[in-house]
Amino acid sequence: MKFGIIKERKNPPDRRVVFSPEKLKQFKQTYSNAEIVVESSAIRVFSDDQYKNVGIKVTENMTDCDVLLGVKEVPIDALIPNKKYFFFSHTIKKQPYNRALLNAILEKNIQLYDHETIVKENGARLIGFGRYAGIVGAYNGFRAIGLANKTFNLPKAETLDSQQELIAELKKIDLKNLKILLTGNGKVAYGAKEMLDAMQIKEVSVNEYLNNHYAEPVYCLADVLDYNKRKDGKVIDNFDFYKHPEAYEANFMRFAEVTDFFIAGHFYGDGAPYLYTREDAKSNNFNIKYVADISCDIDGPVASTIRPSTIAEPLYGYNPATEKEVDFKDKNAIVVMAVDNLPCELPKDASEGFGEMFLENVIPAFFNNDKNGVLERAKMTENGKLTARFSYLQDYVNGRE
Repeated sequence: MKFGIIKERKNPPDRRVVFSPEKLKQFKQTYSNAEIVVESSAIRVFSDDQYKNVGIKVTENMTDCDVLLGVKEVPIDALIPNKKYFFFSHTIKKQPYNRALLNAILEKNIQLYDHETIVKENGARLIGFGRYAGIVGAYNGFRAIGLANKTFNLPKAETLDSQQELIAELKKIDLKNLKILLTGNGKVAYGAKEMLDAMQIKEVSVNEYLNNHYAEPVYCLADVLDYNKRKDGKVIDNFDFYKHPEAYEANFMRFAEVTDFFIAGHFYGDGAPYLYTREDAKSNNFNIKYVADISCDIDGPVASTIRPSTIAEPLYGYNPATEKEVDFKDKNAIVVMAVDNLPCELPKDASEGFGEMFLENVIPAFFNNDKNGVLERAKMTENGKLTARFSYLQDYVNGRE
């Protein structure tokens, strides 16, 4: 079986890659009967020579590969028919802008495996860039505080080489008695937590956070049942919330009243209560001044996130009174960082981590007859049709959704 690492062709350019040179070398050593080539690329974070130096062939021609591995969407005109492709297709939520892409995949008889669909039997994601979104998102949030207050000026994350360099910069800043709320319990939240812990910011419990005053910066990691409550007053568990979000209402304002800096690292599911609404943000008791919205659900659960921002222009302001965007330095603004492709700012670390997960969780399935069903669950298309698991996309494909 021949595997190919394809060049990223989407704009703006993405420097990430599924496998670093060292991980491809490990792949080859572990599965000696696998043939592996890398498509030449001038933008990739690892150079062609770095792959050549570990014995991996670099080529311009990928037509003889069986499996093609990429990160972002492949442009329609670059798709090679009758291949197996792995990339983030951004189609599983029926995103309108990629309907044509999914149709082209079907027409070209391509087997598509979206990285988001590579899951365990219980639906938990096996691979992803979430940790790196959390790492960069937390850093960018602190950078926003410095720029808004003109108190410190952190360099852009994309100009630094690694997580350790980000941490080194963060350790230089003085935060006074900032109260920081971090929401979530997955890879995103724990990536952000790594940064707070590396800065030696004290972690406190929910009860301590809500009721105590501090002369130093502190943070609280809050899970869904900390900021949501059942309407009937029962306390069950997270799974009840995930299964019956309509039975819950937000209990977030108690945090908003005492928080300076909010890092949104949670997953927001359909039907779940908003954390805070536009009306909530107008309250005199609403204290949040800075928001690093890593989850980045637009015009949704975090009311101040009214649009995604970009790596080039990562910050904007939200005026709660007018519900409009303003300059992030405006004295009445909530400062918002809502970059929706944060891992792109740390391409080396993100690629190394992604490749480690891919080699552990996906590649073995090609050589053990997919004994754990990883490939079967992830396969979206086959023989020019949607697979049964993804048949819910048929209306989308047909243009009726």
